Amino acid sequence: MGLGRQENTLEKQIGCVKYTLFCLNIVAWMLATALFALSVWLRAEEGFSNWLTILQAQTFYIGVYILIGTSIIMMAVTFLGCLSALMENTLALLVFLGTQVFGFVAGVAGSAVLLDYSTMHSSLQPLLQRSLTYLVSTSEYSHSSYVLNMIQSNIGCCGATGPWDYWNLHQPLPNSCRDTVSGNCFFNGCVDELTWFFEGKTSWIVGVALALAMLNVVCAILSLVLVQAVKKEEDEAQTYRR
Repeated sequence: MGLGRQENTLEKQIGCVKYTLFCLNIVAWMLATALFALSVWLRAEEGFSNWLTILQAQTFYIGVYILIGTSIIMMAVTFLGCLSALMENTLALLVFLGTQVFGFVAGVAGSAVLLDYSTMHSSLQPLLQRSLTYLVSTSEYSHSSYVLNMIQSNIGCCGATGPWDYWNLHQPLPNSCRDTVSGNCFFNGCVDELTWFFEGKTSWIVGVALALAMLNVVCAILSLVLVQAVKKEEDEAQTYRR
């Protein structure tokens, strides 16, 4: 009787962990799909891509590519997680556990790289500083003038670090450096303004990626718990037969 009650309790525990893991995999699939959609949208946005090309800051996309690849793998892996949990297959659960560890590492790495190219005091700012300083110093040419006017009027900034970039070169301030309503000069440089602009573009993507990474940890722990419980159930079944 005692052994029967113990087996019944273990079976209920396995069922609880199994269906919890199944539901979490559905949530993980939705997060991975959202991450894929947001990352592809950011990569495919034509105007944003053109700006990065002009500013020679295409390294921004390294983190995006990592997160796109991670999201595709995680979308596929969630089906393995659901099947391995329902079938209580220890080998499949261990493989799934390994993919969750990979998903966590890749998600955190992709987020870190993306943040390193889209936040204040990051690797992005020296790239922007170099490109914008060059454009200001060659603003007498039509191409540089066109690019600067496009950035300054759309973002609401002036020069690389401020209007003194023009003043130090004894150049007149372009109209794009002034507010169209008040006529006042923009005192914020385009390096900082563009960085804040990029932060706004990437914040949601990084948030979803880190949420998925945390869910990977939870799924990995539950997979390990389920493997141990299934092995214990098999051992007890063999003992009972003897």
